[in-house]
Amino acid sequence: MQVADFDYNLPEELIAQEPVYPRDSSRLLVLDKVSGAVRHSAFRRLEEELRPGDTLVINDTKVLPARIFAHKETGAQVELLLLKQVGLNSWQTMVRPGRKALPGTKLLFDTPDMTATITDTDEEGTRIVEFHHSGDFYALLEKLGEMPLPPYIKKHLDDQGRYQPVYARERGSAAAPTAGLHFTEELLEHLQQDCGVNVVKIMLHVGLGTFRPVKADTVEEHHMHAEFYRVTQEAADAINAARAKGGRIIAVGTTSVRTLESVAEENGHIPATEGWTQKYIYPGYKFKAIDGMITNFHLPKSTLIMLVSALAGRENVLNAYEEAIRERYRFFSFGDAMLII
Repeated sequence: MQVADFDYNLPEELIAQEPVYPRDSSRLLVLDKVSGAVRHSAFRRLEEELRPGDTLVINDTKVLPARIFAHKETGAQVELLLLKQVGLNSWQTMVRPGRKALPGTKLLFDTPDMTATITDTDEEGTRIVEFHHSGDFYALLEKLGEMPLPPYIKKHLDDQGRYQPVYARERGSAAAPTAGLHFTEELLEHLQQDCGVNVVKIMLHVGLGTFRPVKADTVEEHHMHAEFYRVTQEAADAINAARAKGGRIIAVGTTSVRTLESVAEENGHIPATEGWTQKYIYPGYKFKAIDGMITNFHLPKSTLIMLVSALAGRENVLNAYEEAIRERYRFFSFGDAMLII
């Protein structure tokens, strides 16, 4: 299967540069995964597409302000992007410029309370950076860091909280699970209290794979990076009970899909577990855990568009994307939403 088969042409002006306000005022394209039929709606009308007994599975990871600027002892500026913690005070980190970011390099910050040392280069070309600090590391990160917005977003984000879902809780991600950005607390409460929809929280920390394009020519050659997930006993019990009663399991975002499909047994049963996943989903995959998903519009030739194509069919997805372009939907992280059901 060729990676080029998942390409499409997107006018640059349709790449959303800022989030809409309020969050649930984004548009919603509804795609029938069997017929390929498309309907247009609004995210705040999501209840019209759901049934009592349906379960939304959300990822409550929280994005770290993981983009930090430092300088070497020579005065040269360095940009760090923290990807995942690999030791007590050590992080896998993208360093720019990276050519001279050699092991042993000391890094200084705009505070006397923290310094860092590059200790190693790993097999992925990223650096292992050990931080030396006094006081709480995450408090220092909040003070020094910025949200690691994708490179296609050129506009400064004044409200850093808009790159977090309202339910974000467990810090550790290098990027937001952006399908969740459309929910307001009021909409979630309405769906649960008035519409009989269950909302279940699981967790996957988004890591390096988000920032690395697919470089292989064929889909099968690509390898996913490992990301940490957790499914609690409470979440597993709620999902299994909902399925036993005939309710649909609708994952919010590709991260929720990959977590559920990573842990699901052959009969669709979800156990309570945690660990690391490199789950790679592309057409031909047989889903065990989900019946539908809420997602955004994804980059051409990305593993994310491959995943949604596995659920709804490549031609159906690309036809829906063409329709979204004709209708001037907003694309990517701050863009509009799609429900595949």
